[in-house]
Amino acid sequence: MSDKNISVQDTIAELVSRRGFLKSAASVVAAQSTMAVAKGMGYGRDQTKTFAYVGTYTGDDGNGQGIYLYDVDSQSGALTLIKLAAATTSPSALILSSTGKYLYAVNEVSDFQGSNGSVSAYAVNRSTGDLTLLNVVSSKGGGPVFLSVDATGKYLFVANYGGGSIAVLPVKPDGSLGAAVDLHLDTGNVGPTTPTNAPPGSTANSGHDAPHVHSAVIDPNNKFVLQADLGQDRIYSYSFNARSGKLTPADTPFVALPPGDGPRHIAFHPNGSWVYSIQEEASTLTFFLYDSSSGALQFQQMISSLPPGFTGTSYASELQISADGRFLYAANRLEDSITLFTVGGDGQLTYVAETATEGKYPRQFAIDPTGSFLYVCNQNSDNLTSFRIDSVSGNLTFTGQSTPVGTPSCIEFLAT
Repeated sequence: MSDKNISVQDTIAELVSRRGFLKSAASVVAAQSTMAVAKGMGYGRDQTKTFAYVGTYTGDDGNGQGIYLYDVDSQSGALTLIKLAAATTSPSALILSSTGKYLYAVNEVSDFQGSNGSVSAYAVNRSTGDLTLLNVVSSKGGGPVFLSVDATGKYLFVANYGGGSIAVLPVKPDGSLGAAVDLHLDTGNVGPTTPTNAPPGSTANSGHDAPHVHSAVIDPNNKFVLQADLGQDRIYSYSFNARSGKLTPADTPFVALPPGDGPRHIAFHPNGSWVYSIQEEASTLTFFLYDSSSGALQFQQMISSLPPGFTGTSYASELQISADGRFLYAANRLEDSITLFTVGGDGQLTYVAETATEGKYPRQFAIDPTGSFLYVCNQNSDNLTSFRIDSVSGNLTFTGQSTPVGTPSCIEFLAT
């Protein structure tokens, strides 16, 4: 769901106050960064280093200015602002190429070359983290919100929320993007505005006015693409031709989720046989068995993404699975928490604990390359918060660090 249209608890006065605070905070942090370089602490000189790119909402839609570049302290989890790496319009989703040489960003707009959104391609300086714009192309649909790359690095899949479509963009040898080689538009079969499995007292009802593609991910074998349509309450499966970039509906073309629940994002377990989806309006997680030979999904379990006994309205947003496959984390907006689940030997999820995000409306979160920290993008409180991950229990502990950034929407890590 395009969250910038949701009414939340912040008042206009609070937003204006935050804008002033963010400008001051960004100036201070930028000055500190410049002083560090002047003192001989320049970036890119270490043998190993981790950078973080943070995408934001800009202009009338938020308080950000584009893509920000941070240095990541692997011991403390602290983020230090290096610079605004790219001034671009609402880069609400980012992804790096597998080589780390290129970064791709959606521009969540609907007025590019007609009523489309766009995707920007950047070359990455792996020593400094600097970005150089390569080109900008149409996403072939309004309001793109998600993108992913196939295993060969030759194709980019773009989910157009406003346009209700998935586009396949070819990646050229120099990392720039070509015009879409395939486009699939979802039509009809829109679900009800009231989710079937929402918690008691929920008034969640957005996203069911039309088809809305919210994500598209390639399977571990690079053979099938799974696409979540929130408005249709469906997860589609497409056979992927890695030579042409074309998508063909699988023999079982989709699996239906409960009416109104709104599937948003999808995650593959490291074993490649288990798939999990998170439903935005219902605030649920669904576990499927995945048939890698046909791309078909078989339902196994549904569980709330919220803590037991929760009542009221919340919008689930993101899910991540730990690299060892033992834990699954889910983000809840308005309830403003990250919930921890263990993944059983049969793939079933069991609720363990919840942790407050120390900010409002966690749109996205990500685990750093070491697996030691989890970072949350709190969209409506203009901050990033970090949590240390207990490697044994999976539990999260707030590091005490809150980094100011305007309307953060996503974070992507580059280890060099």
